[in-house]
Amino acid sequence: MDNKQRMEKLKAEEYQELFGIRKPTFDGILAILERAFEELHEKGGRPSRLSVLDKLVVTLGYYHDYRTMKNIAFDYDVSKSRISDAVKWVENTLIADGTFALPSKRELAKADTQVVIAIVDATEQETERPKKTAGKLLRQAKMPHHQRPNRDGWADEKDHLRQRGKGIGSRLRAVQAKRAPFAGGHPFAW
Repeated sequence: MDNKQRMEKLKAEEYQELFGIRKPTFDGILAILERAFEELHEKGGRPSRLSVLDKLVVTLGYYHDYRTMKNIAFDYDVSKSRISDAVKWVENTLIADGTFALPSKRELAKADTQVVIAIVDATEQETERPKKTAGKLLRQAKMPHHQRPNRDGWADEKDHLRQRGKGIGSRLRAVQAKRAPFAGGHPFAW
């Protein structure tokens, strides 16, 4: 991705749409960053994988488009930390330069400024939603699972056997009778 060639093809009107700033502002920021980069690398050093123009485009893309650093890193084939370092470097360089700094509160208070008041209607509006039924609103307590009737209508297995006339003991005797031919335990015991 060669941003230098792509920037040459851009029209002045497209800068606002793509980066959120006008072309003269973009060029001013780029000049500040290039000057700072040259001062930083006067004595030489390892070349950066991202050019100054790339760092500026990355920073503007990060703030204007709300792209994640991981997404930007994928586009430039670098790590997320390199993108983070580029954004921080651009921010710190522009802050140190002071060209794009906002005036302080004291300067604003001293200057003859006009106060503009904007009134915003922030009253709450009821949202139309389906009405809840009385059962959902009251949230009646449910019976514990061992007391609820099952599909036969009996609360548990013991009640089911008692209602059929069979007790637990008769069921156990039936199971023991099935095991009787294998006296001595399990049928596969050696």
